[in-house]
Amino acid sequence: MRLRTVASTKPGFCLPVEDALLFSGHCAGICYMPDDFDAILNESATRTMGRVNGTIGSGHHSVSGNPSYNFVLEGVPKIIAMILNNEHDYNTSEKSARYTIMETSDEEQVIYEKWSEKLKGIILAEYPTLDAAIVKKLALENARYFISVFTPATTMEHCLDLRQANYIRNFCLDFVAKKTNDPFEVKLKPWLAELASLLEIIAVDGMVDNKGRKLSLFADRSREELFDECYSINYKGTFAQLAQAQRHRTLWYEMTVPDLDYCEFYVPPILSKQEDIDEWLADMISLKENYPQGMLININERGTAEMFLLKCHERLCGAAQLEICTRTSATLNRYALECKNYDVREMLRQYYGRRKCTLGSYRCNRPCPLGPSHVFDRKI
Repeated sequence: MRLRTVASTKPGFCLPVEDALLFSGHCAGICYMPDDFDAILNESATRTMGRVNGTIGSGHHSVSGNPSYNFVLEGVPKIIAMILNNEHDYNTSEKSARYTIMETSDEEQVIYEKWSEKLKGIILAEYPTLDAAIVKKLALENARYFISVFTPATTMEHCLDLRQANYIRNFCLDFVAKKTNDPFEVKLKPWLAELASLLEIIAVDGMVDNKGRKLSLFADRSREELFDECYSINYKGTFAQLAQAQRHRTLWYEMTVPDLDYCEFYVPPILSKQEDIDEWLADMISLKENYPQGMLININERGTAEMFLLKCHERLCGAAQLEICTRTSATLNRYALECKNYDVREMLRQYYGRRKCTLGSYRCNRPCPLGPSHVFDRKI
């Protein structure tokens, strides 16, 4: 057996689409090659492009998944990042709202900065021995619940292959073209149109999905719950929690956004005084038409038992944001309780009440801010 590198990412260089298509044509030639790969590399461009056009016309686009592009998107709304991150076939790095101060619209900025400061005092009152840097991080990650999912406040690097980039572009155009009176979808359309326009640099005529797929984040029907070898569970969570959960690409997520007349909001458990809770909710309600990240949305999560346990390995942790930690624990408990499959149930129960640092051979080199004994009873 031999191995050699025939292509790789070169930072600072954008591969022309014509060259990306040629490479995909070379890869396509492997399927029926009479000689070796070098012979394919040395064939005429006319012959290679004939093969490329054949694969595009036949819908055999998987060969165009070989060349990839690393995009940096600046001024990105959270909802666009969520849409991209729900499509599974990607790699990404995103500016964290847990560790950095976010710049938002004037109206949001006032409330965001108010709660960034207010939460520091509330956290210190509850946990006076916490390091100042940890207090600041916890305050920021909770204040960001007020930032709209439409606020262009983040930066992300996103790696897509040529086929997937074209499919996503066309999914966006399909969404923009559909008729809707839903206020969330109306607000989203211009952003998707802009994303599609930006992706025009990699557009290839005829490279469209022919299986009737669409942007996977948006549910088009209700899902039944199931707890067996595979599971399906419905729950309410914030945009922010769902955005974190999407990073588990072996699981599937869909969402529906509630009517603004009936919307609810997440309240951090650290807010124990009624006046603080009332103030938090009043600020959320004042921003509801912006769709703040703290709005509760309807989420469906699906996957296999083994893939869910991989999520447990990451999220049953004192360093994980509280909302996703408690949500993962609640899903685990319900899955183990309602599953009738003995083997699956016993596998799940091994994780019941346990934190990440006690699972398997995992050893944590970064202690929990509040200590491992408080993973499940912490308030922040």
